[in-house]
Amino acid sequence: MSAEGGTKAIVAALAANLGIAASKFVAFAFTGSSSMLAESIHSVADSGNQGLLLLGRKRASRARTPEHPFGYGRERYFYAFVVAVVLFTVGAAFSLYEGYHKISHPEEVKSPIWAFAVLIIAILMESFSFRTAIKESNVVRGDQSWWAFIRRAKAPELPVVLLEDLAALVGLILALFGVSMAVATGDGVWDGVGTVAIGVLLGAVATILAIETKSLLIGEGADADTERRIVAALESVEEVERLIHMRTEYVGPDELLIAAKIAVHHDDTAAEVARGIDAAEAKIRAQVPEAKLIYLEPALYEADGAEGAAAEKTPETPATS
Repeated sequence: MSAEGGTKAIVAALAANLGIAASKFVAFAFTGSSSMLAESIHSVADSGNQGLLLLGRKRASRARTPEHPFGYGRERYFYAFVVAVVLFTVGAAFSLYEGYHKISHPEEVKSPIWAFAVLIIAILMESFSFRTAIKESNVVRGDQSWWAFIRRAKAPELPVVLLEDLAALVGLILALFGVSMAVATGDGVWDGVGTVAIGVLLGAVATILAIETKSLLIGEGADADTERRIVAALESVEEVERLIHMRTEYVGPDELLIAAKIAVHHDDTAAEVARGIDAAEAKIRAQVPEAKLIYLEPALYEADGAEGAAAEKTPETPATS
């Protein structure tokens, strides 16, 4: 996923959520619906989340410093993790509390026409935002399933926006169900039931986001296919006898760190080794453009020595976010 991918989806989601939040608060003021209040808070939290994602992208673009020699790319992971925390604490916790209160002390929904009108408008606006996120994601998703894309994407913004928009759409439908049942039966408990369902939904989405972004935040390596391409590029260089061992890690969504020990021929001169390392780096970058940081250590390979950990060069299990 490119560094620029996802900006349009974030901006579309931000604009939609700001408009939706304002309309929901107006509807809540007229109806007193707890489902509508929960959805209002949800939209405010989502708007803040998009702001955090944009802030993370801006801060991650700062130049390297002596204190942070690998740059600030992981700030995008940090702010995506904060989004998950905000979604849980502000969205899910508030909705669960408000739903419990409404079930314990049910109230009649007043002026339901306001609630229905705003919910329908919000569903249309959220659908536009979700459609934009889907289109942006399809550019970089390739032939992966949606679940695989969310789990394996190294840039966190699109998976976050996709899950947020999906949760928002389902939440709006739940709110519409709660208000409809409360109006049809005259029992305000249904409004509380819809609110609790929204809280459970937001909690589930927040948990998924927290798990996936935490993996990226603490450091995640390249997947098995990418590592195979790196190994193939290395071993295609004449001066490289074989790969001894290798470690990879994303220090940012578009910046892969590669540290490898390579076996060189016993009779190669220093100039030949240096030439081989330069050629290997060029071939790796041609195969894996995000390989921005490459450190190759030359060594002599002994089949029965401690250096013979060649089995590490093609890991069996792909890394997932």
